[in-house]
Amino acid sequence: MAWNEPGDNKNDQDPWGGRRGGGRQGPPDLDEAFRKLQDSLNGIFGKKRSGGGFGSGGKGGGLGIFGIGLAVLAVLWLYNAIYVVDEQEQAVILRFGKFHETVGPGLNFYFPPIDKKFQENVTRERAYTKQGQMLTEDENIVEVPLTVQYKISNLQDFVLNVDQPEVSLQHSTESALRHVAGSTTMDRILTEGREQMATEVRERLQRFLDTYKTGITVTQVNIQSAAAPREVQEAFDDVIRAREDEQREKNQAEAYANGVVPEARGQAQRIIEEANGYRDEVVSRAQGEADRFTKLVTEYRKAPDVMRERLYIDTMQEVMSQTSKVMVTGQQGQNNLLYLPLDKMVGGSRAATGASAAPSTTSGAPDLGSRVANDLQQRDMRSRESR
Repeated sequence: MAWNEPGDNKNDQDPWGGRRGGGRQGPPDLDEAFRKLQDSLNGIFGKKRSGGGFGSGGKGGGLGIFGIGLAVLAVLWLYNAIYVVDEQEQAVILRFGKFHETVGPGLNFYFPPIDKKFQENVTRERAYTKQGQMLTEDENIVEVPLTVQYKISNLQDFVLNVDQPEVSLQHSTESALRHVAGSTTMDRILTEGREQMATEVRERLQRFLDTYKTGITVTQVNIQSAAAPREVQEAFDDVIRAREDEQREKNQAEAYANGVVPEARGQAQRIIEEANGYRDEVVSRAQGEADRFTKLVTEYRKAPDVMRERLYIDTMQEVMSQTSKVMVTGQQGQNNLLYLPLDKMVGGSRAATGASAAPSTTSGAPDLGSRVANDLQQRDMRSRESR
């Protein structure tokens, strides 16, 4: 029945442990609560209560609480001692502060606090970005942004050799970048020299890291588009435009040279060929004249009179063919004859006036020479007959 219903049962108690009708009222006794808890724990660990209240538990109660604490500590230690290493990870174990082993993937166990564990991902590529103003070889200032991609190649060196390996990576990157930029001109950094510059930075940075034994391998260095500082950007743009104008003028000059030089070479070759032809012509003519003279000498020795007269006639024909007036004298200055070759005179006048008619033929000159030669021969024959 309810605790506050009427009745004669004097022993009924209320929920607070007091008796009806004048018993103790208030919250439950803490000693009683601790005693019940201790009884429950002793029942779990197989012990029986030997006393009355909480204070009467004596030595047995203290040992029970200590055992509980030890059990909790053991569970916590076991939870921390067991760990799992993923496929992409490795773990380095230090025992008493000294390297003990490198652990691969799987379920593993170590003994803290005797052992100390360092677990890192050794396959993931990490990235570090750097940007700063660099002084170039030609004493110009340029802003060079770059990104360094790296990964951990040796976890033992990464953990033990350097206190802060990634900070060392940043310092080494800045040193390598300044060294390479200081030995490169500004034009190469801003134009086609970025790839070569990135290669040199990566090689030098890797040598620094290997010297420090950081256990870091640099996989790639990417130098982005470099630019001049904002304070001098306008002047730098003027320099770029001037460089472009220079390149354009140079290309135009090269195009002009490519057109003029071959033409000049062709003209020079033509002149050389003409000179060679003239030389061959003169030499051949001289050789022909020499051969002709040699043959004439031979014939002259055979018949001097005939050859002398023939040479005279040929000479007169050659001379008279070049003049427009011929004076023929007879014997002892008599019967003088003035011969005017009209065809030569007409042809000469046409040539003088610059008419477009065809030049006059000189076929009359040989006929004139023949007639003169025949006339002279007849006169000689007559003089010989009269004698």
